[in-house]
Amino acid sequence: MPKLKTHTGAAKRFSKTGSGKIKRHQTKMRHILTSKLPKTKRKLGKSLIVSDADYDKVARMIPYA
Repeated sequence: MPKLKTHTGAAKRFSKTGSGKIKRHQTKMRHILTSKLPKTKRKLGKSLIVSDADYDKVARMIPYA
């Protein structure tokens, strides 16, 4: 069986938890933050678990994570 290549863009954006789930960060936190409410910025700063619909696609991109 040949080795699988890791998608380097995905490797920078996703990481696996101890239980095997995949963590991701949220968008819209890079710039134009002055017009966002503090509550929104707090919420967007937290990481989430990748949804079930996207899990297989993301897991295929980071096989050795």
